[in-house]
Amino acid sequence: MTDIRQAPATAAPPPDPKRVERKDERVARTRRTTGLVVAIALILAVALFLFMITRAPAETKPTTLGFSLNSFFKWLGELGPIVQIPIIVLVFGVVVGLLLLLIEYAPRAGRFYFWLRLASCFLIPVIAFMLLRPYQNAVIYVLAIAVILGGVLFYADYRSREGAGYLFQLVLFAAPAAILLLIGLIYPALSTLVQSFMDKTGSEFVGLDNYIWTFTNPEGFWSVINTIIWVLLAPTIATAVGLAYAVFIDRAKGERALKILIFMPFAISFVGAGIIWKFVYDFRQGQQIGALNAIVTAFGGEPVSWLAAAPLVNTLLLVVVFIWSQTGLAMVILSAAIKAVPPEQMEAAELDGANAWERFINVTIPGIRSSLIVVLTTIAIGALKVYDIVAVMTGGRNDSTVLAFEMVNQQQRFQSYGHSAALAVVLFIFVLPLIIFNVRQIRKQREIR
Repeated sequence: MTDIRQAPATAAPPPDPKRVERKDERVARTRRTTGLVVAIALILAVALFLFMITRAPAETKPTTLGFSLNSFFKWLGELGPIVQIPIIVLVFGVVVGLLLLLIEYAPRAGRFYFWLRLASCFLIPVIAFMLLRPYQNAVIYVLAIAVILGGVLFYADYRSREGAGYLFQLVLFAAPAAILLLIGLIYPALSTLVQSFMDKTGSEFVGLDNYIWTFTNPEGFWSVINTIIWVLLAPTIATAVGLAYAVFIDRAKGERALKILIFMPFAISFVGAGIIWKFVYDFRQGQQIGALNAIVTAFGGEPVSWLAAAPLVNTLLLVVVFIWSQTGLAMVILSAAIKAVPPEQMEAAELDGANAWERFINVTIPGIRSSLIVVLTTIAIGALKVYDIVAVMTGGRNDSTVLAFEMVNQQQRFQSYGHSAALAVVLFIFVLPLIIFNVRQIRKQREIR
């Protein structure tokens, strides 16, 4: 019988540290070179784009691909509504199908797919810009921007660590959302910031005059003060009342019915809530239909014009309406969070001799901390951008205006775009700390998980 012995496995030689170090240096050098090339190309493309849109257009016939988005929507607007719907669905399907086709074929190897990616990198920007109907003397800028963007995408895609086609695929996935963010969020934000330093017509630079007006003019000053009052009182009181409802209703009979009744105001629009409470605050001589003045006159008092009671009284009464509508949201979220607190923790605290209040403070509150933060920040952001209640109930009169309402009022009523933009920037500054706080809390929760 033949003796078959297994050959001893040879151990892999240890990697040469110098070779590994040289490889890491090459990778780092490649990344730095790619990053530098991409950065320079993007700066050049942005510069060309800004120069193209800021220069005075010449009175020449526009050069297009035979049609443009403008002509397409004009043609579509002349059709009937029944015909418009299938055309929009068809165009949307064609665009999505083309993107999905390119995404599917992008990572594949082969000469055909190489040329497909190369052509897409250059043709897509050209077609996109030409659909925007550039003027004839701007075609050279369109071609230059398309060549730069296509070249930098293909170059970065070719040198990407994951292989050719990966970065191209990633860009196609992210491009629709990035374009929508650019058009609908970033560009308006930058435009508003620039407009806040211009006069009411947007033609002359006035520096900080609009911001000085915001904090010195009665309309601007009271809009800032009232917004601060809203954002301090509304989230705090609504969350506290919602938490109290969540704690006590969970132990009551008919829990579902009670929660439905408390949640109902949240389902009412702010316009509807404003109309309802305007009747509550109604003021008139003679027979009272407003509940509040009916109570006052029943005790021998004189009716009060509550929504004209300044300063701050009318603002506080408007805040009551907002709290009434938001308490149901706070109750629902916090009730679910309280039920998710492990009962073992409550039993352990009870065995340690903690009373109901101590268990609530030391066990329940820490257990629902993340939900409390969500409720507070959500209601605070809603209080910062409140418009409907003020518009319906007071129209901003008697020093009851807020930033969101005054921003719209300055633009639509007084055609003062500079003041409106400055108010919008101040409102954004108020919202920014809440956004930063939420981002930090999300990061902390991810670290814990």
